[in-house]
Amino acid sequence: MNLRLPVAIGIIAFALASCGEKKAPVTAAEALPLTGTWKLAYSKMIKNGDTSTTYPVPGKPNEMIKMFNGSHFSFFSHDLSKGSDSATAAFSSGAGTYTLTGDKYEEHLQYCSFRGWEDKHFSFTLTLQNDTLIQRGIEKIDSLNVNHEIVEAYTRLR
Repeated sequence: MNLRLPVAIGIIAFALASCGEKKAPVTAAEALPLTGTWKLAYSKMIKNGDTSTTYPVPGKPNEMIKMFNGSHFSFFSHDLSKGSDSATAAFSSGAGTYTLTGDKYEEHLQYCSFRGWEDKHFSFTLTLQNDTLIQRGIEKIDSLNVNHEIVEAYTRLR
């Protein structure tokens, strides 16, 4: 009987010590499985209470993808008509770093074909529903008179 008491005390002490263990912070990949390539399905802009569809644009077929690794993102958009002049050719891109804490997504846009957007920070909320990623938040750049909310939906490419 005397041998059981020290064993019981040891088990209780171990259990209590385990309760105080600190867990490692959740990484972006664990919080939402972003890593990979995503294709823009639609986007909307909300400004002064008015909502407009910004993608797809009727009569201007284009495609946009967004890619994530553990710390960086990039996006690329181009016309599907293979335009060869300034009226029909379209290409834009951007890239930078991001952090993700739960559903709070912060982008630092380091490179952008629209140079006034470079070196800007944006805060968004991400939700994942099956293979659809919804990005929602405010884009605000005082120097460009930009202040609107965006909603973008992406589908995962396999």
